[in-house]
Amino acid sequence: MIGDLLRSTWRGLPLSDARRQRLQHQLFRSLPWAFGHTDAFRAWEQLQQHSATGATTEPGDLDHRPVPLQTQPLPRKPSVRLLAFYLPQFHPIAENDAWWGLGFTEWRNVVAAKPQFEGHYQPHLPGELGFYDLRLVEVQRRQVELAKLYGIGGFAFYFYWFGGKRLLEHPLRQYLENRDLDLPFCLCWANENWSKRWDGRENDILIAQAHSQADDLELIAYISEYFSDSRYIRIADRPLLIVYRPELLPSAAETAARWRRWCRENGIGEIFLAYTQSFETNDPAIYGFDAAIEFPPNIGNAPLAVNLVRGLSKEFTGLIRDWRAFPACSRVYSEPGYRLFRGVNPGWDNTARRSRAGLIYLGSSPSGYREWLRNAIADTVRRFSDPSERIVFVNAWNEWAEGAHLEPDERYQYAYLQATRDALTTPQGDTESSVNRQHAER
Repeated sequence: MIGDLLRSTWRGLPLSDARRQRLQHQLFRSLPWAFGHTDAFRAWEQLQQHSATGATTEPGDLDHRPVPLQTQPLPRKPSVRLLAFYLPQFHPIAENDAWWGLGFTEWRNVVAAKPQFEGHYQPHLPGELGFYDLRLVEVQRRQVELAKLYGIGGFAFYFYWFGGKRLLEHPLRQYLENRDLDLPFCLCWANENWSKRWDGRENDILIAQAHSQADDLELIAYISEYFSDSRYIRIADRPLLIVYRPELLPSAAETAARWRRWCRENGIGEIFLAYTQSFETNDPAIYGFDAAIEFPPNIGNAPLAVNLVRGLSKEFTGLIRDWRAFPACSRVYSEPGYRLFRGVNPGWDNTARRSRAGLIYLGSSPSGYREWLRNAIADTVRRFSDPSERIVFVNAWNEWAEGAHLEPDERYQYAYLQATRDALTTPQGDTESSVNRQHAER
């Protein structure tokens, strides 16, 4: 929690990005003894070391050539389950019609995105799947086919519940009703208020949460139908429920206890609770939860990278960070001290949502993502003996407005999916021995 406070203080300093970047560089170079224990310093140090050699990732064999569709099944069973967060947004609903205009979906934001500097990759336009509508079960069938072909072990669907009111649930109900959609799945309760964060007015709440003891019980009773599905993801035979931000609950530990008690008394049995480290990095035990999930790029410490771009728009007020710090840091993972599932991210750029106030992670690539995922897999195999706990998360399958998608786009086609498959099918010993060597060297 001290680390979270320091990060908040640092981000609140009244400095331009360029001055902040120079100051951080000077502090890290001059006072390594003061900052050497931090993730931010590790990210900076790793980038300095690999920049000196002229490379920060593996050779970019997937980065600059067309990558065709894979047609063969995986040659071997992966050593981990790879679960991808899935946004069920891409279909019109009455609420979005009222808030954003008739027929709104996030595709409207995606196509409107504008480059903010020379070479800025925007907009991200979809490839094979096109501008799909998730009311069509044929779309979900093809998503499942692609996911299985490239080694995705399941989807973690975002679930939107506001005191009994549900939004964007049609794709989830459709998935539940169509048994031929045979990819495992679980739910992640997105328990924030729904606000106008796309245009920056974060205090303009469109629909608020209504947390209470009664709501806890109503929620768990409703989603128990999902738990009962044979495709629902389990850890040690316990249905996995993810909560996006447990710190927003009046008492997460009391909520967890109510859920566990209700499930025991109503035939579900024990459940497995995990939360995403989207805004803080607490031990899950303080919430009464079983595990935490890395959620990059949130809570990341990637260095600022405004000096790496040219022709930056004078109207841009957002942040530009160096995505390459993530695969660099994964070469020497720190020990979490509690049950933590690793997370990886194929890229991030939410200017489609936030326009000139966006957060851009520069330097993402299929080959860098592949290295990061390989390291996460090796670390997971090393730390978990129970196969059901060998899980790695990807943020995300289809966050198009945040530039975080495994689904094929016009620029990279199937490159990120192929990178996923390559990482999963690397012989386990190759990556595990590499991580073991790194830990032995520390």
